[in-house]
Formats: sequence, structure tokens, C-alpha cells
Amino acid sequence: QAQLVESGGGSVQAGGSLRLSCAASIRTYWHYCMVWFRQAPGKEREGVALISPEGSTSYVDSVKGRFFISRDNAKNTVDLQMIRLKPEDTAMYYCAASLSWCGGYLLGPLKRQYEPEYWGQGTQVTVSS
Repeated sequence: QAQLVESGGGSVQAGGSLRLSCAASIRTYWHYCMVWFRQAPGKEREGVALISPEGSTSYVDSVKGRFFISRDNAKNTVDLQMIRLKPEDTAMYYCAASLSWCGGYLLGPLKRQYEPEYWGQGTQVTVSS
């Protein structure tokens, strides 16, 4: 049974930084595209950053230059370093693993036809102004 567990959320002031981590219990983790999604109250879940099995990264425009995704295939982890945080970054952040898909269509509003196979429970990020 695959499992994803996020950690590292919390409350920060605008301009601050946080680092989220996701530990994946997946047998062939290195084959998966890893994606960080977020969902704010009343809004759609959106993909904000992804990293391919080979380490290629993509970001949604609203976080480019502020969020950085990385993975460690030896440790089965994926991290999201967030700097210069803004109040609009406030959301529940989810780690997701996709075996079937890995491309820009995973970013932005979640598209059900490309939904990742595995999801974590989420970690809350709150940015105050």
C-alpha cells in the first residue's frame, strides 16, 4: 500500500520561508512524477510544482522564482522550498505521485483525467500579512 506523508507546514509572516517535505512509501518511487498541489478554502486544488523521475522541474507561474522542488530517489523524498511567501500562498499543501502522467497538464487546476495515483493527507501553510 503506497503512502505519502507530508511535513513542514506552519505559520509564517509574508516574506518568510518554509520547507515542506514528503516521504513516500512506494516500491518504485523513482518511476513516479512527484507533484505538489495546494488548495485554499473555497478554491480548486491546483498543481504548483512538479519534478520528473529524471529531475526536470516545472512550476506554475504564480510561484516561479519563489518555490523550488527537489527529490531524493535514494530516500524516497520530495521537498518544496518556499521563499518570499505571500498571503495568497496560504493553503493546504499536498504531495502527489503520478506514474501515468508527467507534464505541464499536472500544473494549475487539477484535471481529473490526469489525477495522480497517490496523495498525501496534506500539511497546512498559513502566511500572514
